[in-house]
Amino acid sequence: MARPTSTALAAAGARSLGDPYLPTSGNGGYTVLHYDIDCDYRVSSNRLSATATITAVATQRLSSFSLDFAGLVASKVSVDGHRSAHLTQTARKLVVTPLTPLNKGVEFTVVVKYSGQPKPVRSQWGEVGWEELTDGVIVAGQPSGAPSWFPCNDHPSNKATYTIAFTAESAYRVLCNGELLKKTQRASRTRWEFRSSEPLATYLATVQIGLYETMHVSQDGVPQFVLLPDDLRPNALADFEAQGRMMALFERLFGEYPFDDYTVVVTDDELEIPLEAQGLAIFGRNHIDGVGGSERLIAHELSHQWFGNSLTAAHWKDIWLHEGFACYAEWLWSEESGSLTADDCATAAWTRLNRLPKDLMIGDPGAARMFDDRLYKRGALTLHALRRTLGDDIFFRVLREWVAAHRHGSVSTPEFVALVQSHSPAPVGALFAAWLDQHALPKLPRRAPR
Repeated sequence: MARPTSTALAAAGARSLGDPYLPTSGNGGYTVLHYDIDCDYRVSSNRLSATATITAVATQRLSSFSLDFAGLVASKVSVDGHRSAHLTQTARKLVVTPLTPLNKGVEFTVVVKYSGQPKPVRSQWGEVGWEELTDGVIVAGQPSGAPSWFPCNDHPSNKATYTIAFTAESAYRVLCNGELLKKTQRASRTRWEFRSSEPLATYLATVQIGLYETMHVSQDGVPQFVLLPDDLRPNALADFEAQGRMMALFERLFGEYPFDDYTVVVTDDELEIPLEAQGLAIFGRNHIDGVGGSERLIAHELSHQWFGNSLTAAHWKDIWLHEGFACYAEWLWSEESGSLTADDCATAAWTRLNRLPKDLMIGDPGAARMFDDRLYKRGALTLHALRRTLGDDIFFRVLREWVAAHRHGSVSTPEFVALVQSHSPAPVGALFAAWLDQHALPKLPRRAPR
């Protein structure tokens, strides 16, 4: 796929001015177009030496600018080949002053050489970002962990393309976002080079390192793989057997899968929850039991490739556009697989939510509650209420158009409401207001007449 133009990416990132939910993340005044990250890593000592080359465009005149960067030390920074006139590093920012100011609309290149022992970033949702495993590494950047391993403009609306090169001990398998371009072994170390031509948000950029074997999941359609410890292969063969059919269902309902392939990483460690990144998902060994105990989670993480990764909320308050859709995908798979229907799932979820405190407004949940399970379920119920109101034909037509119109872009709730309204024979403002902007739990509407 061709790399998006500078103009297109600059327009997509024009809103990258900080987010009320993460006021210390993201930086105004410029938009990143491309990251080129070259890393040398020692697993045994958790030692990283790296160079990040960042191509950006100024959205205003800049005498200085900042990058999100945490826990590592920058030794040298240059702008357009000239060493910066002044450099300041704080706990969460790298402030760069170029020799001469950058004019609005000018494309520029920043090169940052840095090193250290990466560690997670502390946040109100726990530690996020770079995490050492018993023998390896995962990076789970949502929502503010990307600066734990590379300098960046850590705002979800500033999507950029990437090339990532990663060198580590040859015994380990390394996986980053995008296409594997080249693998070069020299003595006891191997260099892996990846390219992601589709723009991605910083929190979705990832590195996975472990003693993994490769298992093929599907021989038809989108290539699908699982990287895992070899002793988990028998259980994983059973647990991921349905993933090919999930992919076929979601392509039929949502539209073409938005990336070249899909890889699931199963760590040798146990993980609290599965995690998504662009083009891949991460599960712990505790999620693989051989009897399908994580089937709904497998569907959930796969659906995030459409909702969250290809279509990314420009601001965190609209996270229901990720999690509500992914939860609803679980219900769609349940129905397709012959288990509970989406109606059954919705009724059960509504009953559970009705017993819980009604103090969450999912259209703007607040930073502390944006990963509250009630947001996931109420977001899915919003979609089911919409499906009942519109009928299946219009509802799924809207979803496919939503996915196609915003492929690899940034999205917002008002844009989704406007699209729905353009297809609905009756006003839908009151429906969305009741489900998204109020604390009370509405009743599910009756089905639209066929």
